[in-house]
Amino acid sequence: MGRMDGRVVFITGAARGQGRSHAVRLAEEGADIVGVDICGQIDAVPYAMGTREDLDETVSMVEKRDRRMLGIQADVRDRAALQAAFDAGVAEFGHIDTVLANAGVILTRKDEPDPQAAWDVGIAVMLTGVWNTIQVSYPHLVERGMGGAIVVTSSMAGLRALTDGGAGSDAYTAAKIAVTGLVRAYAQFLAPEEVRVNAVAPTGVATPMILDNPGLFEVFESRPNLANAMQNALPALMVEPIDISEAVLYLVGDSGRYVTGVTLPVDAGMSIA
Repeated sequence: MGRMDGRVVFITGAARGQGRSHAVRLAEEGADIVGVDICGQIDAVPYAMGTREDLDETVSMVEKRDRRMLGIQADVRDRAALQAAFDAGVAEFGHIDTVLANAGVILTRKDEPDPQAAWDVGIAVMLTGVWNTIQVSYPHLVERGMGGAIVVTSSMAGLRALTDGGAGSDAYTAAKIAVTGLVRAYAQFLAPEEVRVNAVAPTGVATPMILDNPGLFEVFESRPNLANAMQNALPALMVEPIDISEAVLYLVGDSGRYVTGVTLPVDAGMSIA
């Protein structure tokens, strides 16, 4: 018996990184997965984003755990496309009971060529995209009448309100703080329906959006105060995606059945460093 037997999880940003890790870990516990990813490049993003091949690899990894996954190419900024993806998941599996609003980007770089574009993209993906994900999913959870769980990916970097003075980092900070407000508001709104809404706030996670993003490290090198403010108390430069997945599993499983409206740090002590 797995901790997620019989459950179906809708995940945005599922092609790689944290989203892939969540899909695989929850599949190991018995869940079927509906995974959404843009599978394409956004011009303002300074590193290579996930591809259709990456999403297909996530599907393969889930299937190797003897679970099913529907991988759908869709942009969280496009509410109609996201709704179609969610509805396709319901049609495929009969229901969805767990939602992970995980899609995100890092736009911080030393010389931002188009600050307005960076701001617009950051807010659209990480704030509007989260709102879209909640909006397309919660009516189904309520109508189903069996409760459910929503988890939003925030960030310790956002909660500490850090910026390098650029539009990319400003958008990241603003969005990651704002989504914690959505979490509290929707937790209260959906509590009578037994739908729980929480967030995770990771420190730096060893995923391609950090590891394959040299521009981010250039910013840290040029602004030591920013790098120092993002130090972890524990002796770990970054955590692994599985560390966030285990926190997500706690929140969406029966282990978190009375937890709602919280932002759970998985921060290696960054908040006390």
